[in-house]
Amino acid sequence: MNNTSSTTVNFDFTGKFLPPVFISVFIIGLVANGWGLKSLMQNWKKLKIVNVFVLNLGFADILYLLTLPFLVVYYVLKSKWIFGDVFCKITRLCFNLNLYGSIGFLTCISVYRYLAIVHPVRVMGRLTLTHSVVISVMVWLLVSVQSLPDTFYPKTFENNSEKCYDTTNNMYIEDYLKYNLGWTFTGFCVPFIIILGCYGHMIVVLTTMTRIDNVQKRRSLKLLLILILLFSVCYIPYHIFKNLNLWSRVLSKQSIQHQWCNGVYIAQQISRGLVCLNSALNPLIYLHGKEEIPARPRRLLRRARHMFRGLSLSDSNSVAPTITEEEF
Repeated sequence: MNNTSSTTVNFDFTGKFLPPVFISVFIIGLVANGWGLKSLMQNWKKLKIVNVFVLNLGFADILYLLTLPFLVVYYVLKSKWIFGDVFCKITRLCFNLNLYGSIGFLTCISVYRYLAIVHPVRVMGRLTLTHSVVISVMVWLLVSVQSLPDTFYPKTFENNSEKCYDTTNNMYIEDYLKYNLGWTFTGFCVPFIIILGCYGHMIVVLTTMTRIDNVQKRRSLKLLLILILLFSVCYIPYHIFKNLNLWSRVLSKQSIQHQWCNGVYIAQQISRGLVCLNSALNPLIYLHGKEEIPARPRRLLRRARHMFRGLSLSDSNSVAPTITEEEF
């Protein structure tokens, strides 16, 4: 994905690693997000504040997942882009909208959960569905403002229109590094700090206040575990190694070669594969919230338990008293 003059960089790794990852994410993500969005749409009248953010999170995932088949073709053809320069930029834009849109809506969900736990009366009573819609529009606008400058950077290398870089060619690499550092701060670091603040305070409240029931505690902890998984696997490695790889390309352009350049490049490609997993992991959010529409598997499991208990009670009236509960 990156153009550098270093002969030690193993560019073949990208073509071998990313296509299987993209295919797996496309299948799992499309099925999981399609199921989740279908559940939300079927219960539209029950839509609550947090589910508006979940709905937008699902749309962001679908937007990116639909571009993955084109990227698979690109890497299978050994980094030969056959779909035109405009669609190359659209594809990269969809990835960025998904990435930073996901982070934005996860931040909204976290803030909402924080307010529901820490300020249930003073704040939550004033929030309406309209507020969540307005906030969602603001998130999309902010993410678009952050991502659109990326489309103005060339995605091809000189006269080679068969390439479709996720960053830009070496001619503009210094400026792109500065832009990406600012982008990382506003699009990733600031939301991450907000989420850490919300959950840091929430954990204190959950462990010290007795008025919060165990159901709310479990839901909050589940969401926290999902966010830890997403950030530690998907978001943090991607932003670290993307900026390191851009920096190594700046050094390479200045004829400063380092042995770690190849390792950074491979790590960045692995992080690109991991970051796209967020489109397959985000549907876990569908299961966490109190306002969440109950998942069909859980409903079926609940019914099965009730049926089993009913059968157990009816059988206990007709069997010998020596049969214990452990024998069922």
